Amino acid sequence: MSRLLGSVRARATLGATLVVAVALVAAGTAVLLSLRSNLLGEAGTQAERSAREVATELAVGTPYGELSLDVDDRPVQIVDEDGTLVAASEDLERISGTSVGAVQPRPQPTATGDEDGDDDGGGDADDDSGESLEPGEIGARTTVSDGSATIDGDPEDYRFAAVPVETPEQGRLTVWAGAPLSAEHGAVNTALTVMLIGFPLLLAVVGWVTWMVTGRALRPVEGIRREMAAITASEDLARRVPVPGTHDEVARLASTTNETLSALEASVDRQRRFVADASHELRSPIASLRTQLEVAAAHPELLDLDGAVEDTVRLQRLAADLLLLARLDAGERPADARVDLAALAREEAGGRAGVSVRAQGAGDVTVAGSRGQLGRVLANLLDNAQRHARSAVEISVRRDGDLAVLAVADDGEGVPAADRERIFERFVRLDAARSRDDGGAGLGLAIARDVAVRHGGTLTVHDAPAGGALFELRLPGTPQGV
Repeated sequence: MSRLLGSVRARATLGATLVVAVALVAAGTAVLLSLRSNLLGEAGTQAERSAREVATELAVGTPYGELSLDVDDRPVQIVDEDGTLVAASEDLERISGTSVGAVQPRPQPTATGDEDGDDDGGGDADDDSGESLEPGEIGARTTVSDGSATIDGDPEDYRFAAVPVETPEQGRLTVWAGAPLSAEHGAVNTALTVMLIGFPLLLAVVGWVTWMVTGRALRPVEGIRREMAAITASEDLARRVPVPGTHDEVARLASTTNETLSALEASVDRQRRFVADASHELRSPIASLRTQLEVAAAHPELLDLDGAVEDTVRLQRLAADLLLLARLDAGERPADARVDLAALAREEAGGRAGVSVRAQGAGDVTVAGSRGQLGRVLANLLDNAQRHARSAVEISVRRDGDLAVLAVADDGEGVPAADRERIFERFVRLDAARSRDDGGAGLGLAIARDVAVRHGGTLTVHDAPAGGALFELRLPGTPQGV
């Protein structure tokens, strides 16, 4: 169960169903309240109409016995100013919700005069609402209340309306008339029943549709997952996940996954080639050194000490280059020290024959970074330039806006345009430099490019003015005077 609820499909279905359920409950409640309000308003209007019809008869002096009190079997009461019931519907047996609970009118004594000192007309008397009415006038205000009544043995709920009327002979009277609420109760109950039956069915449909739609939408994701699991199990990075033709987020996910697999495959291939090339490069000096040591062990007089030292130094340099590349691949951040490129160029050029240093522009040319790594870049560029130069190598240092530029130029054959990016690949040596003795292992320029990139700069090669190769190192410069 927990595994099922943990799926995106189940959560989406449950979430959609809950949202629709809340919306249906809110909408159903609003509909029921609105329906009830409208039906109660309609019942109140009907009750007021019945009360005003009776009030109209009273206003023109119709006697109580001739009033239309039993029309449509609706309860009607007529109450005087003292709260006494003076007339009511004939079959009224019980009533509540009006100002008087009596159902039988009291006998009215014959008037012999103004015993209580009141005027029989009562034209200026005020009802409970404060309305002042003239004889024969019906009040404009209506009092509405809810109650119940039993007529001819049939109990029912009613909405009552009270209308005041000033009669010419009986004075101020109040007519109470009721309209049945059975239609309101029936309509509300019917609507509630429909909702109680229909809402669960609608929720079931919503849940089923959401389950099917999400399942269809997530089917490509499951295909991607299965393929990724198969790739992981087989370790075959040449495989790719299926890309659906929907051009949506899932398709973009599949495309990005394939791009990641391609990058991972290229990285693994590059790593494998690196390990193979490193093993091949290490095998030569190790084999040479072992041979010399075995010969020396058997014939000490034949020991080539200079050759053994040379092979050892070469092996040491290759190990150092491999270690530096491993650190760069691991994302090692360079130090944040200030490095004077002009001073670094003079230091690296010292003791090298045929190498000149030229600083252009005023002020210092400094950058932030690792002096050791930048020194390695310059040393590798000088080694490469001296191997290919005919007679001279020149180092120039200058500022170019916010950049510090260090250039190494030689007067050799230069680098063909087709090989100007390839020479920065690891273990790559052009045909003119295939000799391991003279051309190195092919790591110097790769290290120089990686260090430049780690320092936020670039390393490119162009044609030198003297016809050879011009290597340009561009790095973000530090503000002058800081």
